[in-house]
Amino acid sequence: MNAPPARRGAPPAAVALRTAALALTLAALVQTLLHGLVEPGHALAFGLLVAVGEPARRGAPPGEREPAPLGAAGALAYALLGRSAGEPVGHGVLQVVAVVVAAQLVAAVWHLSRGRGPQPDEAARRVLTVAFAAVCFQPLRADGSTLREGPAYVFVLLALLVLTALCDAVLAALLVRSRTRFPFGPLLRDELRALLGIGSAVCATGAVMALGVAVAGLWALPVLCVPLLLTQISFRRYAAVRATYRQTIASLARATEVAGYTPHGHARRVAELSTAVGRELGLGGRALTVLEYAALMHDIGQLSLVDPVAHGATVSLPAAEQRRIALLGGAVVRRTGVDAKVAVVVERQADPYREQPLSARIVRTANAYDDLCGAHVGGALGALEQLRLATGHDHQPQVVEALARVLARGGSTAGAGG
Repeated sequence: MNAPPARRGAPPAAVALRTAALALTLAALVQTLLHGLVEPGHALAFGLLVAVGEPARRGAPPGEREPAPLGAAGALAYALLGRSAGEPVGHGVLQVVAVVVAAQLVAAVWHLSRGRGPQPDEAARRVLTVAFAAVCFQPLRADGSTLREGPAYVFVLLALLVLTALCDAVLAALLVRSRTRFPFGPLLRDELRALLGIGSAVCATGAVMALGVAVAGLWALPVLCVPLLLTQISFRRYAAVRATYRQTIASLARATEVAGYTPHGHARRVAELSTAVGRELGLGGRALTVLEYAALMHDIGQLSLVDPVAHGATVSLPAAEQRRIALLGGAVVRRTGVDAKVAVVVERQADPYREQPLSARIVRTANAYDDLCGAHVGGALGALEQLRLATGHDHQPQVVEALARVLARGGSTAGAGG
């Protein structure tokens, strides 16, 4: 039986951010149409940089954050541009927004030609983040007595970049929170942790571009793009390796399905549900990855059984047999070269929950839920009721209630299998 349906309609935070970005865009376009572009050469150069950078968005693997680093760096550089070849520039906040929006529209045409739909939340986030940087910087640029060339100028740029990165992280976490209702704190920590990777390269390149153009003019742009392009290539290779690694683990996890020990899609459902419950309980980053991998491989010890368990439901086996299967599964995981933390979670599946790490408690509860749904014991509500009755020894009450909240939001398709 499927989980209860998810709530329909756009999330409130997403609607608010889109509305704010749309209002800002309309104001910028009206102002540009009425007064024209100030220094159109600079607007065209940075607009092309953003437009060329946006198509780099080819769809990052799950868990990766890399929308369009070159476009983001170019937009930040234009927002933080105070001089060009030693001469002051005169564009304002609204022109920055207008140029970025126009560049994103050009890039959207390219995306549509490749069969990819628009991403309004990402576009709204980009507009608001760049507007924030411009609002903070442009008044200082306009007042020549406040901001002069030199170490103080560099310090101000770096400080504004830090604030802008924090603003972008908050917006990203709010959007995810609005869509998933996961706790805001762990989501924000994940976004801040991501800033140490490609985010730091984007911010650094944006600052260097603004400083380079201030000294050498627009000729500095193509030269300064090269380091970020190399960083992007390296990042994509790393992301591809991680994606291949995950696919390998998923393929190993399917061995129990191919051999007939577990129902089709069981490992995937348990992994999706475990990840959702983990986020609900505040896990993030590396801990969430370990949880996902352990959930995918939690049943691999069943390959040691002579006869498959009915519906693959190990929850119905004696405790000693469950523990033997868990230990064998952990031994298999260790031989695959996967992180030892994953093996520990798999090995601890049959322990009393008070002796288990949180990840093992989550996988155990998610697995039991899918097993009970597959055994047709009253569907989702009946499975949850049985889990609640087993909170004295087998399942942590907080984990069961987190599972109930995830299912109430339709946060997983777990239990949909036979």
